[in-house]
Amino acid sequence: MKLTRRHTLAAALSVALVSLFGCGQKEEAKPAASAAMEAAPAATAKAEPLKVAFIYVGPVGDAGWTYAHDNARKAVEAKYGDKVKTSFVENVPESAADAERVIRDLANQGNKLIFGTTFGYMEAMLKVAKDFPDVKFEHATGYKTADNLAQYDVRTYEGAYLAGVAAGKMSKSGKLGVVGSVAIPEVLRNINSFTIGARSINPKATTQVIWINKWFDPGKEREAAITLIGQGVDVLMQNTDSAAVVQTAQEKGVYAFGWDSDMSKFGEKAHLAASVIDWSVYYNKRVGEVLDGSWKSESTWWGLKENMIDLKNFNAAMPDDVKKLVADKRQGVIDGTAPIWKGPIKDNTGKEVLGKDAVADDKFLHEVKFYVEGVLGKVPG
Repeated sequence: MKLTRRHTLAAALSVALVSLFGCGQKEEAKPAASAAMEAAPAATAKAEPLKVAFIYVGPVGDAGWTYAHDNARKAVEAKYGDKVKTSFVENVPESAADAERVIRDLANQGNKLIFGTTFGYMEAMLKVAKDFPDVKFEHATGYKTADNLAQYDVRTYEGAYLAGVAAGKMSKSGKLGVVGSVAIPEVLRNINSFTIGARSINPKATTQVIWINKWFDPGKEREAAITLIGQGVDVLMQNTDSAAVVQTAQEKGVYAFGWDSDMSKFGEKAHLAASVIDWSVYYNKRVGEVLDGSWKSESTWWGLKENMIDLKNFNAAMPDDVKKLVADKRQGVIDGTAPIWKGPIKDNTGKEVLGKDAVADDKFLHEVKFYVEGVLGKVPG
């Protein structure tokens, strides 16, 4: 067959149309493939980390209450890795306006779990929690809760009691001293438990208290410790946050107990032992519950039994029989065979506050507003 120019043009046109049609199909399919490729990363994208914030009443420092909380914050990071992102604000006053401003700011920054680590933040946290129902709030040492506000505490009085047992054995004068922070039930409970422990060993032991009305003030803590030592005290305990009491005991040649954390490096000879809090036991649990969706508002009060507090870091000079005595008392508290607050217990005016063989329940312990027998002076109004 002879091809003409027309045949040639027709064939060329046919090829061009087929080619153009085929290209059109490919061009139409390309956006779909591209969309699938773009969607793939989104499907496998890593979830945003849970933002967790901590509010501290004092500086983190290297000992004490805030230091113990911050160690636990670091433990949360170590346990959960890139599933969480933690932050903290230190030196936040307990005044309502200051606390509310910081708490509200942290909620606005996208933190979905906020821990307030001192009693004075309670009302501010309660107020802010109402405005951020999708944020979980946790308040330490208070007593109020809401749907998205939980309350937690540690039985510090158990550590204080064991310290008292050791003090009762180690004191030569029978005169003990406590540098107190703020006269709330939590602190009164600790002072009384320390005294109960000491008098279980030496029924004539007494405890003198000096209040500084602050949680953290190294200068005032030191002054209070010097005054107590001047009154013949040879074993000191504190319910304050710095290591000033242990340092002063070292200088003056008396004994002291670390509080909330190991303080032995501040006074190797003076430091008998430390009542150490491990907040990570609680923080790891609660962060995990937010991550898996099982978190709920509740009140938690853990102690020796849950490994949240213990008397440890004993001085090398502590006799073995004293260590054994402390261990025996510790086990009695844990298994319930030797409760700390078991009657008869009287206040220091002679009034019976707990009848014979009666064991204080948590309601009683939360409402302690008196000194037990053996504590000198009056509770500040």
